[in-house]
Amino acid sequence: MPDLPRPQRITVDAGQVRRLVAGQFPQWADLPVRPVARGGWDNFTFHLGDALVVRLPSAAEYALAVGKEHRWLPELAPRLPLPVPAPLAAGRPDAGYPFEWSVYPWLPGEPASAEGVADPVGFAVDLAALQSVDAAEGPQPGLHNWFRGAGLRTYAGSVERALTTLDGQVDTGRAREIWQTALDAHWDGVDRWFHGDVAPGNLLLGDGRLAAVIDFGTCGVGDPACDTAIAWTLLTAEGREAFRERLSLDEATWARGRGWALWKTLITCAQKPDPDARRVLAEIFAEYSGRSESR
Repeated sequence: MPDLPRPQRITVDAGQVRRLVAGQFPQWADLPVRPVARGGWDNFTFHLGDALVVRLPSAAEYALAVGKEHRWLPELAPRLPLPVPAPLAAGRPDAGYPFEWSVYPWLPGEPASAEGVADPVGFAVDLAALQSVDAAEGPQPGLHNWFRGAGLRTYAGSVERALTTLDGQVDTGRAREIWQTALDAHWDGVDRWFHGDVAPGNLLLGDGRLAAVIDFGTCGVGDPACDTAIAWTLLTAEGREAFRERLSLDEATWARGRGWALWKTLITCAQKPDPDARRVLAEIFAEYSGRSESR
């Protein structure tokens, strides 16, 4: 498969958002607009008053997910045990903004952190609930979700480029071994729902428990191993073991999930100095080495 396209991101400011809202949803025209702190990459997000949020894709490729979210989130929301943001309104291109956009309810909570997860077992159960929803007719992997659920080979080129950049800085031999193990790990071919970007910023905590999951732009049906990457990118070693045990994940699924975590971590490390990403990479290496020695 050829390399995925590099999105050409645009810019959006609060004044433009105010014009979009006033022109299409006059009932909200008087509400103040301000950027959301740590608003994300795929979408620009702005508070609309205290109870709403406006999400605007930052590139044409990310805009492909808008229709999917409006189609599926209203169906998924009532089937899940915790809040997910079902869209309230669909916006049209206007005011110099070229893509479809959305208005969602604002869901309260704090972005997840390793120290903030009080119960990794409960966290695992809540996070895995999406996989129990009937996957029939769900969106198959494609550019709308950057081929999440289709397998890791889509990302082989970006992994190799990252390893070339990081040569001499990290153990690239060990990284290639982990990556190949993930590529070789078998998937049973049964479609299951997945979120696709289970990152700390998309997981909101309340009193130590998962309170909401947001940003379903990369969701779809296929191989759900991408959602297990959070075991390395967020949880402690003890939490990771509890997560795996509670979900009864087999060795192949675990290896593919580790591969997803490795891909994300390598490209982050290759782009800029990032102590958190280096810490995660060390966790991946240590966990893999521990399992290899125990076999």
